[in-house]
Amino acid sequence: MAETNSPFSALSVVLLSLLLPFLGSALTAGGSILSPFPREYQSKYGGVAAAVGANNIILNPRFEDGLKNWSAKGCRVELHESMADGKIVPQLGKLFVSATDRTETWNGIEQELTGRVQREVAYEVTAIARIYGNVTAATLQLTLWVQEQDRREEYISIASLQVTDKDWVQLQGEFLLNGFPSRVIIYFEGPPAGTDILINSLIVQHAAKMPSSARPVFQDPPFDVNVIENSNLDDGTTAGWFALGNCLLTVERGSPYVLPPMARDSLGPHESLSSQYMRVTNRTESWMGPAQIVTDKLRVYLTYQVSAWVRISHGGTTGPQFVNAALGVDGQWINGGEVEVNDGNWHEIGGSFRLEKQPSNAMVYVQGPASGVDLMVAGLQIFAVNRKARFSYLRKQADKIRKRDVVLKFSGSGLSNSSVSVKQTQNSFPLGSCITRTSLDNENFVKFLTDNFNWAVFENEMKWSWTEPQQGTFNYKEADEMLDFCKTHNLKVRGHCIFWEMEYAIQSWVRSLNESSLTNAVENRLYNLLTRYKGKFDHYDVNNEMLHGSFYQGRLGYDIRAHMFRTAHQLDPLAALFVNDYHIEDGSDVGSTPEKYIKQVLDLREQGAQIGGIGVQGHIEVPVGSIVSSAFDKLGTLGLPVWITELDVSSANEFIRAEDLEVMLREAFAHPAVEGVVLWGFWELYMSRKNAHLVNANGKINQAGKRFLSLKKEWLSQANGGINEQGEFKFRGFHGTYVVEIVSSSSQRISKTFIIDKGNSPLVVPVDLM
Repeated sequence: MAETNSPFSALSVVLLSLLLPFLGSALTAGGSILSPFPREYQSKYGGVAAAVGANNIILNPRFEDGLKNWSAKGCRVELHESMADGKIVPQLGKLFVSATDRTETWNGIEQELTGRVQREVAYEVTAIARIYGNVTAATLQLTLWVQEQDRREEYISIASLQVTDKDWVQLQGEFLLNGFPSRVIIYFEGPPAGTDILINSLIVQHAAKMPSSARPVFQDPPFDVNVIENSNLDDGTTAGWFALGNCLLTVERGSPYVLPPMARDSLGPHESLSSQYMRVTNRTESWMGPAQIVTDKLRVYLTYQVSAWVRISHGGTTGPQFVNAALGVDGQWINGGEVEVNDGNWHEIGGSFRLEKQPSNAMVYVQGPASGVDLMVAGLQIFAVNRKARFSYLRKQADKIRKRDVVLKFSGSGLSNSSVSVKQTQNSFPLGSCITRTSLDNENFVKFLTDNFNWAVFENEMKWSWTEPQQGTFNYKEADEMLDFCKTHNLKVRGHCIFWEMEYAIQSWVRSLNESSLTNAVENRLYNLLTRYKGKFDHYDVNNEMLHGSFYQGRLGYDIRAHMFRTAHQLDPLAALFVNDYHIEDGSDVGSTPEKYIKQVLDLREQGAQIGGIGVQGHIEVPVGSIVSSAFDKLGTLGLPVWITELDVSSANEFIRAEDLEVMLREAFAHPAVEGVVLWGFWELYMSRKNAHLVNANGKINQAGKRFLSLKKEWLSQANGGINEQGEFKFRGFHGTYVVEIVSSSSQRISKTFIIDKGNSPLVVPVDLM
């Protein structure tokens, strides 16, 4: 999954600088990792003893003993007091080292950690580094090489960031080892050949224990109350609003009388809008539009939904225009929703946000269309969402679509005084998790996985860059082992992914091929993978993220995507072939709306692609039920199974993370179009997203994990009672596997296993007591 590149984020620096008269705060880098290493570090680790730290497993971390314990990795290492005629001096201490004469990107400086690093212990890593040489900026990586007892090798990326030749910067990362390694080496790598890597310090120590999250307490939360003043423009004036920039605001009539659908789904019955709207004219910059200060109206940890009607008048400009509802909060840009507009109709804009600290200054504004284009805004709503009320509604919906009436029909003697106990042992709704080969070395990880999930997906081990890193050099070892593991533990498996359209995710040898060679490579990839694993994967993500990337289509033409699907179906006809993309469900990305996703699927179908499912990744920031459900509604019109394929939610506060997770799981479980959910991991330091885990590195289940387990328990039915005069016992239960136990009047116990599958009519289960 890639980061969102909103067309509006680039505007934030210019725009927020204009906000200073209103916000009164300086524009900052927001804690950018590119900022010079903070001087405060010297006070924190000021003395020699403090710098090393009792838990630091790096020997000679600041090179006081020269190059002792350090080695060159394919290059030469030198010790320095200064470089570049005294312009480069240590940030800390008196010495630093350089890895020089580098001829490959993997050349650098390393230290062996064998015997000093413990398994299943979280380590935090801090380094001070920079570069020197033929480039001014480059990506520096800190990597852990691990060799297991069975000689299997693993490379763990600890940290990666852009460093410069201007100043020392701080690399920070974490890692966790699950296996019993025979060797462990940490090393720096990454910059191009000819560029020196400079290291001033490296600390690797036990990760600090995070304080327990405090449960947010809301005193009389103002749910469903619009924080926007004069949203409806009832008096025909723009009171409460001001123009951002030198544009003009006027009030006109002719906008919709009803709330936009997603807001209506959240708010329920609502008074009509006034049909008056703001027209913004004289726009000479794309960021110009209506604005309002909302600093004192926002509360921390509440989830806010954003909704409005928007429209444009092209004014001679052609092509689609993007409209964005945004917030400027203490110098930061927050996306409140985006929509693409290419006609004169009214369009719904919807999004969400949450603040985790009380702002000093906050402003909401609407922006986006090109200069010269008039912008029209009606009925802007920003309100705190009542999640508990939504959950109550979703429970009722889930009961309708995930349960079935059951009649246990008994035959035999002694029925009248018999008691019946029905317990569900497993819900059949697919719940899965992302796994890695390394994570399977952790027995506690494996237990949580096999206890709580019935599907799995491999994070990287099936990707082309993994199975064929160099042309003609194949590696299916990890995928084979993981498939064997899943088969042993009765886990169905999604195949992720055959291809990936994002160019950054494609190995260099593939990118370097000409059209003819690339065509052959694509055919070989399809044949090799799908014949090797025919019948072993239930799903395949055929070409990942086609709404965001276009490498193969750009190089091989319009038909290549449908060709991938057609060929995959021919080679493995029983596998369901999925499209898979991100930000479909949250309103934050004009490039991946449900409408565009639907059009893509329909276009592929017209070209003969055998599409078997819709993958919604689910890497979501602040989920709002009505927005997520609206996306599912639209995708459901295709008549294909919808799966959340890579779900993760992130918050440093475990209670907020738990609630966000509950939103997504309940929305999926209560929607008839959704047929499965796969989490993008659950174990700390084995997830690509920070603060998204359900289980801490030490194995402790956190609040998010407890909420997950609570939902699983809620979705198991049970019933008790007696047999009626007709020899029946009736109940309604979730789809899945059950055990019924009958205790007769003579204390004889009989048990039977049965399955409730999907169906509209009552399921009749015969139970013979003879």
